[in-house]
Amino acid sequence: MITETQKTKKVCKLLKSLYGLKQAPRQWFAKLSSALKTHGFTQSKSDYYLFTKEAESDLTIILVYVDDLIVAGTNLTEINAAKAFLSSQFHMKDMGELRCFLGIEVDRTEDGIFLSQKKYTLDLLEEYGLSHYKANHQKLAADVGESLPHPEVYQQLVGKLIYLTITRPDIAYAVHVLRKFMHAPTSIHLQAAKRVLRYLSGAPGQGLLLASKSSAHLTAFCDSDWARCQTTRRSTSGFCILLGESPIPWKSKRRSVVSRSSAEAEYRAMALTVCEVMWLQQLLQDLGIKNMGHCQI
Repeated sequence: MITETQKTKKVCKLLKSLYGLKQAPRQWFAKLSSALKTHGFTQSKSDYYLFTKEAESDLTIILVYVDDLIVAGTNLTEINAAKAFLSSQFHMKDMGELRCFLGIEVDRTEDGIFLSQKKYTLDLLEEYGLSHYKANHQKLAADVGESLPHPEVYQQLVGKLIYLTITRPDIAYAVHVLRKFMHAPTSIHLQAAKRVLRYLSGAPGQGLLLASKSSAHLTAFCDSDWARCQTTRRSTSGFCILLGESPIPWKSKRRSVVSRSSAEAEYRAMALTVCEVMWLQQLLQDLGIKNMGHCQI
């Protein structure tokens, strides 16, 4: 970074990265990844923020999100060694056993690991004053309702609902529909977004169970409508991929092109799913899961 004054015409040379500069995140991650690699960790090619280290039959995993890290593994001694190394290189705070990460609550049970966003959901309901409302149903249309004087209210709400789909695949399609009207929302669309909140109020703690006794076999489901969008006639595709009995990735997406037949729409949905499956297989291999077999779609 260079600064210049009108009087002296002198500049200052920056010797190290400073917090707040636009290149600071890149410099931080470069330093962190370099330190992990020198300690024997391998950076995943499927997810650059995932690092793994194999020592005989033990596997240690570090997942990075900016300056928040999750350390996991099959051997507690190796996990503690990784945390000790990180503490020797950086000023770090050990938060103990993982309970919450980026608003996602983690609960361990006999059946497996349960992920939810209950507090996030309850805070969202409280923010919009919908803690005690019940759901109702109404179709959305693009040309009804009055334009919102402050469209950012709708945009912020939909953005928060998008984040909530991390552990709530049941609202993925509804949120996908709401996203279509981000550029020009009306009062009807805001009411529809609030109805999604009312639906969530029925079970704010609902989430995902990653079963402990589940197999490592992948099964994928995909589907598509055909030209259902009344304004563009583009199709909407969706998929859900299970690891054993647990859903891992899912998506509801409007296609960028118009399909000429229902068969073409279905094939495009399948192609989208296959790409996700191939990436997921590589990621699971980096996590030490080798024998997954073929994925049935």
